[in-house]
Amino acid sequence: MIVTRFPVDDAVLSALHARAFGVPVAVKAWAAQLERHALTWVGAFDKGALVGFVQVAWDGGEHAFILDTAVDPAAQRRGIGIALVRAATAEARAAGCSWLHVDHEPHLDHFYRAGCGFRPTQAGLISLDSHDT
Repeated sequence: MIVTRFPVDDAVLSALHARAFGVPVAVKAWAAQLERHALTWVGAFDKGALVGFVQVAWDGGEHAFILDTAVDPAAQRRGIGIALVRAATAEARAAGCSWLHVDHEPHLDHFYRAGCGFRPTQAGLISLDSHDT
């Protein structure tokens, strides 16, 4: 089941994020961050368990941004990620946004382009970590 703006449990979302990205679990204050900065967020639930997540940040105007797309490895390859991004896209459109952006690693190009309909664009990136400058 796909649910927008669901009540976020920081520990549950942090654990999903850790599984999806293969990183150690570190509980993050997701609920407060989303309430403050996100246009919306979308969760995928299977028998009540959170198995997927995406958030949409925005500039308060025409531009929205897909962030943190995550699907539990045990639930991947079932169309959950595509359903999440499509729901997020619909939410951004309904909010009056004209553009939806996503940055991703090269191995996700097929997912975002063929699966979700994004087209390639040129973009730039500056690392703000002091050790990367």
